[in-house]
Amino acid sequence: MAPTASGSLLALSVIVLVTIASTLLLAPVAANDIDALTALRSGLKDPNGALTTWDPQLVDPCTWFHITCDDHKRVTRIDLGRQNLSGPLAPELGQLDRLEYLEIYGNQLTGPIPKELVGLSNLKNADFSNNNFCGPIPTSGPFRHIPRSSFANNPRLGRKC
Repeated sequence: MAPTASGSLLALSVIVLVTIASTLLLAPVAANDIDALTALRSGLKDPNGALTTWDPQLVDPCTWFHITCDDHKRVTRIDLGRQNLSGPLAPELGQLDRLEYLEIYGNQLTGPIPKELVGLSNLKNADFSNNNFCGPIPTSGPFRHIPRSSFANNPRLGRKC
């Protein structure tokens, strides 16, 4: 039996709808998360290769080492303690609006703690200790609840950069 025009049109419609639906389901929930992590990576020196899996071509940053996400594929945790990283933190980290934990202790990170991080309303804990940050210690937003020990051993923190 030969296919009819209406049967072929129906099959083509189903294929188009499945393609569109799968594209929407696989699309990143928040491009800002990828942009923020990519900005962080591009500004840091990483001699040990801790950030080698941070590939912006991969749609899902939840597959990257040192990153944890929630059920909606949004970044909730960055664990980069003792990775021998150096350089400044990217202000774009302030775009990670679901971030709850930022562990960056024990590196050689420099510069000020970006003021954009004050807007991270979901941030529960952060550890900036044992780095080389300078400038003011944030005291508003989520930083009101972060213990001062989380900023320890940053000789220039609290001083002008």
